[in-house]
Formats: sequence, structure tokens, C-alpha cells
Amino acid sequence: MAEMMLSHDSMDRLHNACAAADVTPPLLKALMSLGPGQAWPMSVLAKGWRCDASWVTGIVDGLEERGYVQRRTLETDRRVKLVEITEGGEAARAKALDVLFDPPPSINTLSAKDQLALRNIMRKVRVAEPRGGC
Repeated sequence: MAEMMLSHDSMDRLHNACAAADVTPPLLKALMSLGPGQAWPMSVLAKGWRCDASWVTGIVDGLEERGYVQRRTLETDRRVKLVEITEGGEAARAKALDVLFDPPPSINTLSAKDQLALRNIMRKVRVAEPRGGC
């Protein structure tokens, strides 16, 4: 798995997805973690992204400059900054996902039966993966 994920093809796919969304890899990772209709406190994002709060500020700044997220204050505590994805951010996320979800050419070397089996196994792996953060 690690060899596949770190291969030149996978890295090319990541950078092509970044180009499609006009973001850097850290910004893409952040954008992928945000869903429509959700506003996250920056402290929660820091925990979910496993990084320092100052790093979150830089990431959110980059996304906000592109119009992909907006920041607002929590009504009950103006010290808390909430981040939510915008329509532009959703569109950029969709462009990146189109690139990321396009199967690599090596998948075509598998028979239809093997492709189906691989898909089913990967779904099981994804469901079993612990989820946390934002």
C-alpha cells in the first residue's frame, strides 16, 4: 500500500488534483476535510489536521484568499473563529475529486472480476478505518 501511495503516479495524481483546484497539497488536504453545511472551530481543525493552531491559520488564509472558505465568529463566543466551505470551495473540491477518483491506468490491467473484488476489499478497508477530527 505504501509503495502505491508514494509512487510517482500517485504523486502526479495528487499534484494534478492540486492544480485542478489551484491549491497546494496541504490546502487540498484541508479542503477535502471540509463538507458543505459544516462550520468548524479552528481549534477543532488543528486537532483533526494534527497540526499547530498557527499552521491552521496559514492554511485557512490560503483557502480564504481563493474564496474557498469563509471565517466567522461563534455567536456565543466571539473569540472562536469558525471556518466553513463556500460554493467556490465546493466546486474546487469537486474538480480535485474528479482527478483523484479517475482510476490509474494500471487498474485497467486487471480483469473486470478483479477490479470488482479490489473495489469491494477497499470499501471494507475504508469502513474499518478509524475516523476522527473534522
